Amino acid sequence: MFDNRDWLARHVEEAIDPDLPIIDAHHHCYAVPPKPIFPSYPVDALLADKTGTGHNIVATVYVDSQITFRSDGPEHLRTVGGTDHAEAIAQEGIRRGGRNAGVCAAIVGHAPLATGARVREVLEAHKLASPDHFRGIRVRTAYDPDAPFNEDGYPGMLGEARFREGFAELAPLGLSFDAWLLHPQIGELVDLARAFPETGIILNHIASPIQIGRFVGKPAEVFADWAAAMADLATCPNVFVKIGALNMTFTGLSFIGRDRPPTSEELAEKQRDYVLRTIDIFGPDRAMFESNFPVDMLGVSYGVLWNGFKRMVKDFSESEKVALFHDTAARAYRI
Repeated sequence: MFDNRDWLARHVEEAIDPDLPIIDAHHHCYAVPPKPIFPSYPVDALLADKTGTGHNIVATVYVDSQITFRSDGPEHLRTVGGTDHAEAIAQEGIRRGGRNAGVCAAIVGHAPLATGARVREVLEAHKLASPDHFRGIRVRTAYDPDAPFNEDGYPGMLGEARFREGFAELAPLGLSFDAWLLHPQIGELVDLARAFPETGIILNHIASPIQIGRFVGKPAEVFADWAAAMADLATCPNVFVKIGALNMTFTGLSFIGRDRPPTSEELAEKQRDYVLRTIDIFGPDRAMFESNFPVDMLGVSYGVLWNGFKRMVKDFSESEKVALFHDTAARAYRI
């Protein structure tokens, strides 16, 4: 099992603006990672990051990794085990109290929308498993012929009639949709958002700009294409965006492979163009910061990551900072 904690410990920083309230809008939690390249991130590690880095993490949003399934019961409801797992973490945070409380304050599970209207039973089971915290689902639709991690996605998935039949079940239940896709797929999400204007959509990872395969050596072209597509998506008022998940090799913006981890200054310098353009396009009231831990832990420590975000928006007003770090996530996830 991969563990880079010794590498991350080579650079530690004190928290910048430690009183600024933060909702970590996207993280996972697992003792056994879904892939051997990821580090383990059990409950105690999550709570240590929430409480021990000096940042004021008041709440977090759990996003399912499709690895914690129910071991019995109807087969089609076993994915609800992800929500069972997250609700148990939320209750453990409440039990421990203090700064531990607020972990998994919102829960995003998984449901197979491509099964059509039958998915409603799964969605209702998620709500029963966590009446106070369950907020919506994510389907990992990320796909590109040059990407080595094509998860559950495939070409045209968001436009399929069966997928949209399942998607139509979200809004009547008051549920949102977390979208993980890659930047060449943004146009597909635009079409989906326009077809379902009453459904809240939260775009994960600023649409994961990729600089691998046919995109290698073309950073300016990737940025221009990504920015134009994001501007089109921003015309859909039902779409929010999460800012983060840039610390992986396929983005071309990570520090993986160096002999030491990045400082927050280095992080800000390398990633600010994407971050600031996202905020410029969507505005602070529709954008929120995420850690994407432990996946982004491959390239940066939790405390340094939040310092990097704070450096990128250091010239913003206090109200804009509060929106980006707290209020937008609170509104999107009803925290």
